[in-house]
Parts: sequence; structure tokens; C-alpha cells
Amino acid sequence: MLKSHDLMVPGDRELLEKAHAEGLLTGRDRLAIMEPQCGFGELGLCCRMCYMGPCRIDPFGEGPQEGICGASRDTIVARNLLRECVGGAASHCGHARHVALLLKEVAEGKVKGYEIKNEAKLLSLAQGLGITTQGRGIKEVALDVANAALYDFGRQDGEPMNWLKLRAPKKEYEMWKGLGLLISNPHNEIEEAMHRTSMGNDADPVNLLLAMLRMGLVDGYAGLSLGTDLQDVLFGVPEPVKVEVNFGVLEVESVNLAVHGHNPILSEKILEWALKLEGEAKAAGAKRVNVVGVCCTGNELTMRHGVPMAAHNLQSELIMVTGAVDGMVVDIQCIWPHAAELASCYHTVMITTDPMVKIPGTTHIGFDAEHADEKAQEIVRAVIAAYKKRDKGKVKIPQYKSTAFVGFSVETIVNVLSKVNAEDPLKPVIDNIVSGNILGAVGIVGCPNLKLRDTAMTEQMTRELLKNNVLVVTTGCTAHILAQAGFMTTEAAATYCKDGLGTVLTAIGQAAGLGGALPPVWHMGSCLDNCRIADLLAALATKLDVKISQLPVAGSAPELVQEKAISIGTWFLALGLAVHLAPAPHVLGSPIVSKVLTQDLKGITGGWAYIETDPEKAAQGLVEIIKEKRKALGLSA
Repeated sequence: MLKSHDLMVPGDRELLEKAHAEGLLTGRDRLAIMEPQCGFGELGLCCRMCYMGPCRIDPFGEGPQEGICGASRDTIVARNLLRECVGGAASHCGHARHVALLLKEVAEGKVKGYEIKNEAKLLSLAQGLGITTQGRGIKEVALDVANAALYDFGRQDGEPMNWLKLRAPKKEYEMWKGLGLLISNPHNEIEEAMHRTSMGNDADPVNLLLAMLRMGLVDGYAGLSLGTDLQDVLFGVPEPVKVEVNFGVLEVESVNLAVHGHNPILSEKILEWALKLEGEAKAAGAKRVNVVGVCCTGNELTMRHGVPMAAHNLQSELIMVTGAVDGMVVDIQCIWPHAAELASCYHTVMITTDPMVKIPGTTHIGFDAEHADEKAQEIVRAVIAAYKKRDKGKVKIPQYKSTAFVGFSVETIVNVLSKVNAEDPLKPVIDNIVSGNILGAVGIVGCPNLKLRDTAMTEQMTRELLKNNVLVVTTGCTAHILAQAGFMTTEAAATYCKDGLGTVLTAIGQAAGLGGALPPVWHMGSCLDNCRIADLLAALATKLDVKISQLPVAGSAPELVQEKAISIGTWFLALGLAVHLAPAPHVLGSPIVSKVLTQDLKGITGGWAYIETDPEKAAQGLVEIIKEKRKALGLSA
């Protein structure tokens, strides 16, 4: 049995010890204080939908078995889960809609600080949407694309949304149509889901779970796909780039500006003005402004500009404890309120920028596209001013730093594979899957969870999968974890893979002119970019003329934290993937919900949920799932 902290990342351990020496609390301490956590909540058996409650169902059958209104344990669990899914989908849809609004403003000439950086992707989207491009200006086309995106958020005709028709795989689209799951207006879907889960409405747990599948499609197409597509148009399609990762990317002699959150509308401008105001940083006595990425906006800047990946969201407190962060600029999602309290213990200025994300103890500088340049300058100057107040005696930067190849967009992957086979880029991958050199693939996504972090759940699972010739693709904060652990280097192929996968990665990397092997873990972007994984699977499935559920692949959120992981995972279930989760979602209090998700759903979409908290057992379970899928395709296991 592993002891607590045995597998903790060394830099984390150093900063945790520093925090304790300085009398500061972190999330680990608050988790310990919170234990034991509410058992009713963990099982999903607490209902707060009305003010006759809250109601709690006794899991042992000795106390209450129904809520005051008569809602069963299965109804309560299903309603709670659907609301979690709504929360995740709403987060991604809100993000995507803001990007669509920016594209519209750029096309109309209402904002001057942004431009269309990838015309090829814009024209490709326009073609898929049926928008005429020939003989038209690029901004004219961009306006039609933006309007097509925004139309979905207001349409009332009941027709399937534009991005669903654009991006959904054909076989899955027909399956969803037959199941009555096609979505039209994402806002209407969110409204209906909230309505049906309020007191006195839907009490059928199976019907509630079908509504959850619809919400997964909302997340996948109105959120992830739409948002990623339009960000690629505005900010560029990611390409492979070598970056540095971990706390060691902070610089003692520089102004360290950490960007944290999710939306590149903000972080792109912060990076631009950090470079432009370098002279002011030097005048303040610094070497330069060193922009580093935290969480998913870190991934966005990393894969497009090579900005160092400093920390995942669980480390957003610990990076403050270094005493070397002069400013942390945040926008939306995954922002820990306690980070502001830690910032106040040092010289660090923490700046919020979105009107719906204000945190006591921070400085708020409202940011919008119309005043982007003006506000970005104000933010960067505030961080430079904070640098002048830095107490060098409080600075401790753990000297841990590794490198990673990142930026594996689908376009990049196809381009790399085309160096091996220009006429049929996917053929080398398919041939090696058929031969067994690549057993299959697993997408490992999501955030780190304090309940599992000290067991190195994500790292151990990845190591075990690679031993079995399973290629790993990753997004979000999990990408930070695996980059820090050294899985994204050319050397990692030889270190972690058997001859089959390692040989393939070496051959492709050399053919592509990379001077070495491809890494065995492919960084595909932020959590919004999970659609890139789905697009890659759709391309493979289309090439083989099979459904995604038949491919030897699976998904995993090995340290489940966010509602967003529930909505992303639900989309993957709807696509037909087996999805591993740890810890278990809040469903174990319902036999019906648990059975539908882990067994019955397999006969509906082909996907199912697989729960396992032991990293080696989880990896082996995924390997067995892949082998079963290979067997069904007539391939050797």
C-alpha cells in the first residue's frame, strides 16, 4: 500500500513544505479538514431541488427511501447527474459563444486588435456549412460563418444545429436520429434540462439519462467543436512545438506573469503586450516579462506560441507559494478562490477579468474585445509594478523542468502521417493497428483530483498503457501532468514503449523529419479541444467504414473533478466509447442509474462507463476492452 505523498511530484512536495513552514493552507490541508466527506453526496442521494428538503435517502434501506415529494433514489441520482452535465455543457457553450461573437465583430470591423489567422480553416468550415466562398472577401465569408454559429443559439425551428450536421460522424448521426437525440438550440436544451429536473417534473431515471445524452451532444458540438473550430480560425491551428514545463520555467530575474483559465481571447492579448512592454519590464529592473501558462489557457498559448507550461489547476495555489509569481491573470473556469488569499501573502497581484468571475481579495480589470489592447496593457503594467515589490527572501522556485512536444491538432497529425504516405495519411496508423504494433489508443483527459493525486493515478495508468502498446492522446490539465512526467519527449518512446509502438513512433518521427521518435503521448490541447480526439476517431472510423464504438479505443478521466468532465464523458458515451472514470461519479446510490451507465448503455450507443480507482487495474481493464474490440473486428489481440 502506498503511503501518502510517496509518489508526489517533487516540486509539489517542496512547495507544500514551504507553505506549511510559512503557516499557509492549501487544498490538501482543506481536504484533510473536510474528511470524512458526506457519504450521501458521494452516492448522489441528497436532493435540494425544493425547500421541503433537503432530502436524503438511506443507502442501507433502514431510513427514508423516498424524498418528501416521493422521488425515488434513482430519480434523485439521475436528476443530480443531469444537472452536473448541464453545468459542464453550459461552461463550454458559453466559452464557444463568446468566440463566435468575437469572430462576428472581427468580420464586421468592430474590433481592431484581432484578426483571422487561418483562412484555410475558415474556408473549410464555410464549405462544410454550405456557405459560398468563391469571389467573396475573407471577412464576408467569416461573417456568414459566425452568423451560422450564432444562429444555432437562437433558432426555434427544431432543425438539427449547424455544427452538429457539420461535425457529427455520419453513422453516429443516424444512430442519434433514431434514438431521438438530435439537438437544435443548445440554450433550449439547457433550459429544458433544468426545467425537467426541477421539483415535480421528470421522475423517470431512464428518461433523465437520455436527456443527459442530449446534453453530451450539446457540449460536444455547441461547446467543444464550435469553440475549437473558431479559435483555430482566429488564433491559428496548433502545430508541433517543443516547450518547457513545470515550476522551473519561472525566472528569478524576470517579471513572471501567469495566465490561468480557458479563453485565449484574453491570453493572446496578454502575451502580445507582455512582449511589447518588455522595455518597461527592463526599466523596472527585470530581464523581461516571462509569460507562463496555468491550466487550459496555458495549453492554448503553449500549442500556438510555445509558452512554457508552468502548472495544472491543482498547482495554481502552489505556484503562488514560490513567491516568484508577480501576477496571475485569470478569466473563467477552474480558478481556485483560495489562490487570492495565498497571493496576498506575497507581493503577487491576482487579476480577474470576467464580470462573472470576481474573487474577494483580487484586482478586477474588466476585459472585453473592443478594448482588448488598452486593457491588456493595463494588466501587464500592473504585474510589472508588482514585480518591484517582490521580496527576494520569500522566493523559492523548485528546480524541476522537463521538455515536451505539444500541438498535435488533427491537421498536424495528418500532416506528419502524410510524410509517410502522402496519398493516404491514415493508412500507416491503420496498418499498424491491424498488425498489432499499435494495440489501440486511449484518450486521457480532465483535471487532477486531490483524492488521487498522491497515488500518481494518471502517470501510473499511462505507463501501464504504453507497456501494452496503447497510444495515449491527452488534453487539459492531464496534459500538464503527463508533460511534467516526461511522456511527451522523443526519448519517451524508447523509455516506456515496447518494440511495437516504439518502433512505429520512431519510424514516423524520422520520416517526418523530427530527428527522432514521436512522443508516445500526444498533446492535443485544452479541455475544449477534446473535439480534436473525436474528429480523429471519426476520420479513422470513416476510413474503415465502421462506427466509432467498433474502434479499439477508449476514453479515461482518471482523476474526475469537474462537471465539465461529466459532460465531455457523456459526449464520448454517446459516440460509443467506453469511458473510464475515477473516482466514481455521484451515482452509486442508484442501482438503475449505475446499471444503465455501466451495462445497458452498451446496447444503445455502444458506450459504457467503467469505474476503477486502482491505476494498474484501470489500465489493464482498458487494455482488455481494447482487446475485445480488436477481437470483434477480427484482429489479433
